[in-house]
Amino acid sequence: MEPDPAADAVPLAGLAWSAASAPPPRGYNAVACTVEGAPAGFGRSFAQKSGYFLCRRPLRSLEDPQEKVLADVQVLADKTPLPPGFSPVCDPLDPKASVSKKKRMCVKLVPLAAADTAIFDVCLSGKTKIVPGYLRVGDMGGFSIWCKKAKAPRPVPRPQGLSRDLRGLSLDAPGQPRGGSLERTLSRPGSRPSTLRRNDSIYEASGLYGISAMDGVPFALHPRFEGQSCSPLVFSVCPDLNIKSLADIEEEYNYGFMVEKTAAARLPPSLA
Repeated sequence: MEPDPAADAVPLAGLAWSAASAPPPRGYNAVACTVEGAPAGFGRSFAQKSGYFLCRRPLRSLEDPQEKVLADVQVLADKTPLPPGFSPVCDPLDPKASVSKKKRMCVKLVPLAAADTAIFDVCLSGKTKIVPGYLRVGDMGGFSIWCKKAKAPRPVPRPQGLSRDLRGLSLDAPGQPRGGSLERTLSRPGSRPSTLRRNDSIYEASGLYGISAMDGVPFALHPRFEGQSCSPLVFSVCPDLNIKSLADIEEEYNYGFMVEKTAAARLPPSLA
């Protein structure tokens, strides 16, 4: 069973050769030294000016499930056919350049969503060196090539922008320009239709009760009281019924929010 990678580990997305006389390709970093600290230049004379360096590119983001990751690395003889799904490692600036005349390195790239395992690091060592925790791929150019393979991470969903979330909570109709004169007509049983504009408050104090949960609910009088006038005899059946005027209701539920206003105006202790 492959070990789980570290929480901050990122798999590799590719390998490439880079001439020692030129900087690594964009997004790549060169394996300039072996694990022993010796120069890791490939070439006939092992000199940096005439040789090549192996470069690795880490995955940029885990948000794209179609982004390809490095799933396998093999070192084959130059005349050996490539296995299915593998492609040779080459120099992006000079694909025809030959790092070795006897062997070639090839890699297998698969989409992140389809990868079971991935390679998280590639290093070089001398032929007699053992690198703990790494899998030996093969020998090439006088070096042993090692890779660190582990379970591939799962794609991370791309977070939605805050503006998109707020747009989903907006009352604006799709395609309606902001600041437009959107109007809705509200009607109440027994009253003439009224028009509500966007810049009008539904809790306007000048209205009787504003808009309540009873708006739009049909009103019907019980058959027992149909045809009867609102005389004192009608309310005699409900002696405990207390009729309040609008002024009485506003006086009973009047609240000036003085405590809240005083607390809001008070300076924090650190600024006092």
